[in-house]
Amino acid sequence: MEEKKKEPCEKPGAREVQEALEKQGDHGTSENLEQESEDQEKQAQEAQEASTLELQEVPASGETREARLNRMQRTYLEQVIRIGSIITMYYFEHGKDYVFRGERHNFWEFLYVDKGEIEVVTDDAGHVLKQGMAIFHEPNEFHSFRAAPGRAPNVIVLTFDCDSPAMRAFAGGVLRLEDEERDLLARIVQEGENAFEFPFEYPLKRRERALPGSEQLLRCYLEAFLIRLLRQAPFDEKASPAQLSSPARQKNQEELAAKVIAFMEANVESPVTLDEISRHFHIGKTLLKESFKAQTGTTIMKYWSRIKIGQAKLLIREEACNFTEIAGRLGFGSVHHFSKTFKKASGMSPSEYARSVKARMGTGDGRT
Repeated sequence: MEEKKKEPCEKPGAREVQEALEKQGDHGTSENLEQESEDQEKQAQEAQEASTLELQEVPASGETREARLNRMQRTYLEQVIRIGSIITMYYFEHGKDYVFRGERHNFWEFLYVDKGEIEVVTDDAGHVLKQGMAIFHEPNEFHSFRAAPGRAPNVIVLTFDCDSPAMRAFAGGVLRLEDEERDLLARIVQEGENAFEFPFEYPLKRRERALPGSEQLLRCYLEAFLIRLLRQAPFDEKASPAQLSSPARQKNQEELAAKVIAFMEANVESPVTLDEISRHFHIGKTLLKESFKAQTGTTIMKYWSRIKIGQAKLLIREEACNFTEIAGRLGFGSVHHFSKTFKKASGMSPSEYARSVKARMGTGDGRT
């Protein structure tokens, strides 16, 4: 019998081996990634459970960590100045002859001169406030003001409630605002316009569609403004004499100005000079001029001219003299000089003034 030849087993080629390995490798990689993902999820879950257990862990004291966190000590922020409410808020544009007769009330008032110049009178003193200056009126303090002669003022007035003890530093305070304070004041007015109908009225009327937080920002800006000013107190130590005088000096200036005015009124028909006034009151001319202007807002000679014009008007109304006689009695030198000065001071000639007086009295056209 012939023996069958065994066919040799075919060995897999290199290509087949490579393909088999790649398939096995791909399968292994996918399984590894899935295993790693499962491991990560398990670790995250275990960490969360551990954190929860830690919060719920009850130590010997019987208090959880969460409870300990909840009772951590708080540091409450101190409020040196807190505005309770706003009463009024105004921006006034007054004429050159404006006079506010005065008032007193149980809340604070802040008055700022944005333009022009005003004369302020309080229970204890008088002040001349120029552009950029401000004054505080404490509760129940009488206060009035008027436009300085020929100076039409624009003023900002804020009134508000504040019971903070720190506000006592502002009582009677007169100061000049710097750029930063003026910027804050502008923000206060701007937020006031955002919160309330403008022009401002009393009582303040809220806007129907006010910007969110306008009233809160208004209070924040006002409190920041006051705190910034508070850091400058006492104001009389930081302000120059031209800005704010001490009470003693203020009182002396007021008394001197009043005496000088009384002296000029008593001698209205006599020739009065600055040298004569200086000698009469035993004070140097420079100090005399500065003190008088600080109290009245004008020079001595301009005030003297105003007194003479006032006397001339009185004589015209009384029909005691003609214009030439009036000019001579009041030391004008000539009727032409008198007429020119009169018109400059009153806005009309002596003849026009006389006719206006008679017209008001209903007695005719007056003298020519």
